[in-house]
Amino acid sequence: MTVSNLEQTFLDQLSICGLPTPETEYRFHPTRRWRFDGAYPDRMVAYEIEGGVWSGGRHTRADGYTNDCIKYNEAALLGWQVYRFTASMIDDGLALQYLEMALRHK
Repeated sequence: MTVSNLEQTFLDQLSICGLPTPETEYRFHPTRRWRFDGAYPDRMVAYEIEGGVWSGGRHTRADGYTNDCIKYNEAALLGWQVYRFTASMIDDGLALQYLEMALRHK
């Protein structure tokens, strides 16, 4: 699977800052086909890049939002910490800060 431009930008930021490279499109659930955009399975930390928040993308419409809630709740039940980032959070470095703190505390 290919990553989006936004996901690649975030991967580049992680690399430049010396953070470990995550597993991309990581399938985390034992029976469902759900995937995280990026994951550190050994630390049970994952992130999702939420695109289209200002343009009415899939994640902001009722069905997509509801399905995301189910996915994230199932991940939590399995012990995952999932961080959700928007484009603006990647652009201003906030996503990087959160992920760095999460990895430092795991």
